Amino acid sequence: MAQHRTVHGRPVLGVFERFVHSEVSGSVVLMVCTLAAITWANSPAAEFYFALAHTKIGVSWGDAKFGLSLQHWVNDALMAVFFFVVGLEIKRELTAGRLSSLRMAALPGMAALGGMLVPAAIYALLNAGGEGARGWGIPMATDIAFALGVLALLGERAPIGLKVFLTALAIADDLGAVLVIAVFYTSEIHWGALGLAALFLGLLFLANLLRVRRWEPYVLLALGVWVGILASGVHATVAGILVAMLVPVRARRDPDAFLATAEARLAELRQAGLSRESMLERRSQLDAIVDLHQAAGDMRPPGLTLEESLHPIVALFILPLFAFWNAGVAMGGGIGEVLDSRVSLGIVIGLVAGKQLGIFLFAWIAVRAGWASLPHEVTWSQIYGGACLAGIGFTMSLFVSELAFGPGARLDQAKLGILLGSLIAAACGYLFLRLRLPGAASRA
Repeated sequence: MAQHRTVHGRPVLGVFERFVHSEVSGSVVLMVCTLAAITWANSPAAEFYFALAHTKIGVSWGDAKFGLSLQHWVNDALMAVFFFVVGLEIKRELTAGRLSSLRMAALPGMAALGGMLVPAAIYALLNAGGEGARGWGIPMATDIAFALGVLALLGERAPIGLKVFLTALAIADDLGAVLVIAVFYTSEIHWGALGLAALFLGLLFLANLLRVRRWEPYVLLALGVWVGILASGVHATVAGILVAMLVPVRARRDPDAFLATAEARLAELRQAGLSRESMLERRSQLDAIVDLHQAAGDMRPPGLTLEESLHPIVALFILPLFAFWNAGVAMGGGIGEVLDSRVSLGIVIGLVAGKQLGIFLFAWIAVRAGWASLPHEVTWSQIYGGACLAGIGFTMSLFVSELAFGPGARLDQAKLGILLGSLIAAACGYLFLRLRLPGAASRA
């Protein structure tokens, strides 16, 4: 049975446990929105769904206009917030998490590398020289929300080490996906706009350096980075990653200085006859409380604060909205259409077979070479089951498919492949782990 710290008899979840809970809850909402999109896109009202998705929304002043379709507002603007959170997770893991040292990063890093290279190679072989060749990046992704959601169905039987491994793998996978998007899915770069984005990034860095405390300047500067990246031709969501890299993930104040301030101010308040009303008359008490509040705020890493605040918004609003406006695809010929399409087939085989083979093989190489070791209480069969679950590409795969193909038959084929491949990967991972996991696995 899991053991948790308690305060007044209530469990206090750690950062990782809160993260998993948020992802698992979000996967349920994500599934509901996905099913709703597919149902609407295949209903008599399908024409209205697609018309609404492509409705232009924007502003105009004089002769100037700026507008994006509803779908693009979700994909280019709201998903930038998703990538911002992804960036915070990556920076946290690189700074103090499972990717913070070569030894710790070797297993999930190598596994993620294999889980990207092998599926991409399978897809590229099936689509070499064809119209769908540009979609090789689609089966490289792992959807951590759905993967952890399926793992949660196994309850206490799934060891915490497997969940941590799968999470670290997905975060390393996200880092690779961001690099692929920035390098391979940018058709033309406008250097002036990119320079403007760089200027705003420099001002963000300066604001951090000067320890500006108000949040408004950061929001305005981040918006400037997004506009610059959007106008540059690089996909706008990359702005989220770049801004996240400038957010501190360590406390702003030295721990010894914090403890000295806290002890001195608490001693003052104890001697000053503090009550719920006394600070209204005694300014020194209010000053001491303000100092304590500021010192405590400086000890809370800004990156962690933003990550925890934005996770529910991303998991329960942004990703479901993305799924709703991107997963809707007319089924047409159904599975028969998937089997007739090299695009769909490449994605299905890449997500199902490619992920399993790539992740397991590269993880085995990392351990065999002595670069890494298996997590506590995790076996090779569980690593293989986790590799199966990593074939649930969904969110990031849908995102890359939108970049790889414009509206049309190939995009529909890609979405069908993603849906079918992710479903097969989820079923394979769940059934395999259900058979291989012991009846009750202890959790660290």
